[in-house]
Amino acid sequence: MLSMAEAKTSAVLRQREGTEASLFPDAIYAAAKMKKWAEPILIYIFFKLLEEKKRMKKLVIFGSAALLAVSLAACGGKNEGEFAGQTLHVYNWGEYTGENLISDFEELTGCDVVMDNFESNEQMYIRVANGDSYDILVPSDYMIERLLQEDLLQPLDKDKLDCFDKLDPDVLGLPYDPNNDYSVPYFWGTVGIVYDKNKVDLADLEAEGFGIFADEKYKGDIYLYDSERDSFMMALKYLGYSMNTADETELNEAYEWLVSIVETMEPEIVTDEIIDNMAQGRKALGLIYSGDATYVISENPDMGFYLPEAGTNIWSDAMVIPKNAENPDLAHEFINFVSSYDGALDNSVTVGYTSPNLEVMEYLSGEEGDFYGIDAYIPRSGNANDEVFSYDPDTRVIISDLWSRVKIAASNAG
Repeated sequence: MLSMAEAKTSAVLRQREGTEASLFPDAIYAAAKMKKWAEPILIYIFFKLLEEKKRMKKLVIFGSAALLAVSLAACGGKNEGEFAGQTLHVYNWGEYTGENLISDFEELTGCDVVMDNFESNEQMYIRVANGDSYDILVPSDYMIERLLQEDLLQPLDKDKLDCFDKLDPDVLGLPYDPNNDYSVPYFWGTVGIVYDKNKVDLADLEAEGFGIFADEKYKGDIYLYDSERDSFMMALKYLGYSMNTADETELNEAYEWLVSIVETMEPEIVTDEIIDNMAQGRKALGLIYSGDATYVISENPDMGFYLPEAGTNIWSDAMVIPKNAENPDLAHEFINFVSSYDGALDNSVTVGYTSPNLEVMEYLSGEEGDFYGIDAYIPRSGNANDEVFSYDPDTRVIISDLWSRVKIAASNAG
């Protein structure tokens, strides 16, 4: 009976037989058949192979990752390197990690990864502010700004990072961390309108932008997103204001506009359920994150994604290291791995959000990629009206209160 390692070896070899032979050097192939996986030179050749074949189809990339996993298994399991036996504590959004990302990193480094998940930036903030120790956090732009203001992050040691030249310049140097001294992008995207092409006229979207949510033609057929920041972004952009305004007159005008919508348009206020609902075409349009729109369109080609010319939110979630991290060296290694071609590809294919790794983004949006022809996957650049959220504690309190009142008005209208 085959051992687990032998069974995995056999599976990889069978895959190799149907794959372009040049992608697997004869030295590795021959050694695999002889089950001599432990030779250090083979590991070296393997990594050279990955470096030279970054643009190969992801079947081959993932097959290569499996090849390495088999070799390590035959050597007795995880790599016994610098980080063997150490533990990395990560605090990330739920369902926001590549299918094999953690296990591959553990195999590569010999470490153990403990992953906790949060549902909002504010939930994450409470634990960090109360002194809970993590080595990696993945907060959003405005929350990174807050953590910096409160001196809760440590600067990155850029001598330990080899990832910046792999990343899209459009997602580097954002206002909350202009020199990327504290953060490395994890995912990024926009907020826009997902719509059913069979129900919504593109001319209406182009003429009205976010104002289409007040168009009675679509009464009872719209979703609003239960997010105070994004709902007020939509209202403020429609009215021609900055989404970062602190002007209470402008904020109240946005509030009145949102109240008029919930009182007259019979919207359904939702969160993540918009994803499956729009994939099934249950309503005409809704406010949505670009990564979720990518999934919707991939499931239902009758759906489209539109970004109003009046501007929107360009958001970024990024990896940071808290000041009280117990293992910052391993945290830097994790940042490099997530930002690498293989790690970023796994992340983006699994989650559907836009990778900051430029090669991954180009591959997945190209003719052979999973998201070819889906505009939502490529964030917009070059629109002067687009903005990144900044953190203003006073304005946040005002908007939170106003959004609660909008939802009360919606409840009363129903």
